[in-house]
Amino acid sequence: MQNGNCEAFNGRMRDELLNETLFFGIDHAREAVPRWTNTYNTERPHSALGYRSPAVFAAKLTAMDDQLRASEQLRRSPIAPSAQPRQIQPPTLASAG
Repeated sequence: MQNGNCEAFNGRMRDELLNETLFFGIDHAREAVPRWTNTYNTERPHSALGYRSPAVFAAKLTAMDDQLRASEQLRRSPIAPSAQPRQIQPPTLASAG
């Protein structure tokens, strides 16, 4: 089985570029493919990113990262409360009867 991401990209490239474009030579193809790839990677909305473009998604992540770095409260608060020492109690004997 091939990588699903590669298959999805190849299918979209075939549907949106290769099947829709009449190339007039290798030079034309060499210009068209990088242009389409750049548009796909920066401007085209992707369903996996909530139908946002990768550039918008990356900008939002960068803004969130800056917010998290600036928050002093996040640095001071523990992730989980510290563990309490375990109290060991002597076993009790059950009465027969």
